[in-house]
Amino acid sequence: MKPVHQSSSTSSTTPAASAPEGADRPEVRIQITSNPLYLSGTRELVAGVSRRLGFTEESCSQIALAVDEALANVIRHGYLKAPDKPIWISLYPTKEPGSSGPFGDSCQACSLRIVIEDEARQVDPSVIKSRDLDEIRPGGLGVHIIKSVMDHVEYVKRPAAGMRLTMIKHRSSSSADCAASGSGNGGACCAPANAKDRPHA
Repeated sequence: MKPVHQSSSTSSTTPAASAPEGADRPEVRIQITSNPLYLSGTRELVAGVSRRLGFTEESCSQIALAVDEALANVIRHGYLKAPDKPIWISLYPTKEPGSSGPFGDSCQACSLRIVIEDEARQVDPSVIKSRDLDEIRPGGLGVHIIKSVMDHVEYVKRPAAGMRLTMIKHRSSSSADCAASGSGNGGACCAPANAKDRPHA
């Protein structure tokens, strides 16, 4: 089981608002409505970006699965299946030390941070837990899956309404050295390494 961090921090603004100059900005940001019709397309986008950033096929599948489960939870439990509510998905790659140039084969990510935000009903982050696996019944394993396949998972309440889920996946065991050696290596293709753990601003 990967380490999981939960918090009730509320340091965010609406994702739709423009980020201030110099702020931690996502490389990719999309907005979808809470309609299950768009889940498959979002999975494909996330998997495709992860693959381009150098993640293995297994990791790409895990990342896409975590995003799919997270979005399904927002739709089902947050918005109570209302199909017309906003959900924002933002991707923040952390640059591989030594990589350079525009986005391409020479630029790989040592980790990928994914932030999912909504305006659904708020819940205490401390109660967001996976159910007992010995309890045999359909459904209810989304949180367990997310925590199992991602390296960092954090749920927080947003100030005005809704929740923010931050998930991080490392590309390799060497990724732990990325923040230390990659600081200042920001480029056109990936977010600065020293910004990877900052909440979405």
